[in-house]
Amino acid sequence: MEPIVSIVCLCYNHSAFIRQALDGFVMQKTSFPFEIVIHDDASTDDSVNIIKEYEGRFPNLFHCIYREENWYSQKKNILLDIFKNHVRGKYVAYCEGDDYWTDPYKLQKQVDFLECHPNYVMCSHRHDDYIQEKGEMLYDTTGNETDYDLKSLIRGEWHFHPLTVMYRRSALDILNYKKYPVSMDVVLFFELLKSGEKGHCFSESMAVYRHHAQGVWSEVTLGRKRELEFKARLGIYKVEHSDDAALFLLYQFAKPISRKWMLHQWRLMIEVLTIIRRHFGYYNMCKVLYQKIILSRLMPVSDSFESKMVAVKRCKAYAKV
Repeated sequence: MEPIVSIVCLCYNHSAFIRQALDGFVMQKTSFPFEIVIHDDASTDDSVNIIKEYEGRFPNLFHCIYREENWYSQKKNILLDIFKNHVRGKYVAYCEGDDYWTDPYKLQKQVDFLECHPNYVMCSHRHDDYIQEKGEMLYDTTGNETDYDLKSLIRGEWHFHPLTVMYRRSALDILNYKKYPVSMDVVLFFELLKSGEKGHCFSESMAVYRHHAQGVWSEVTLGRKRELEFKARLGIYKVEHSDDAALFLLYQFAKPISRKWMLHQWRLMIEVLTIIRRHFGYYNMCKVLYQKIILSRLMPVSDSFESKMVAVKRCKAYAKV
């Protein structure tokens, strides 16, 4: 029987944590079949042996990929390969090997929602944060249930942490997704939401995101993170060439970015600012430069930029006439 949900788990040297993640998968109570797709990226610790132990105990659940060479260091698109060649479910859910789910009905709740709401492309839920080095759990007490869309993503409203997301596999255009030069969570979410689709975030916390020193993203410096974020959004723009993609780039300047870093990344900044001028006009490009280079302040971005973008487009259209 074909699975309704494909759980996708990426693992690299997670032997200290992977059991908790796998237990969160196999404890799921559902009225439908699901599969667990594990991608081990050539771990050098005991991760493979632990995964094989679970694979032996639940042979009908697990579909495991054991790499002999590390794909991440070779900058290969791991998720694209999984989407194309290994995932079979109608829906896809995520959890990396160092995070874990806490609700045994997580998959059932999300599938029930998507089955009853065909106009939603994805859904997510709240999560708690565990600080490994301190042994401290930070509980999400917001209790907010909300809908979101592409504008939410562009504005940095993060209602969809990867370990909480479930989306319709049919909604992901693989041919378009493979065009993006950078593989990051925001790229996938942009692709899913770009056609005006909606998502829904449950108020319940059903998972834990683990912060630890060995995490891939934890080891990245703030400057490198900013560079990757800009390049991911720039990659989206080069594929989409849309106003939304330009606005996504602009919102990066609402984050803390040092004057020194911008000057060091001057080639990247010239490319980004040229796009901003094209969509928002020369005045707003200069405003970004003044706020970030001269004043070294956060760039306030508001809805007025969208109306200004429309005005610039109208002026260009009028000039052509």
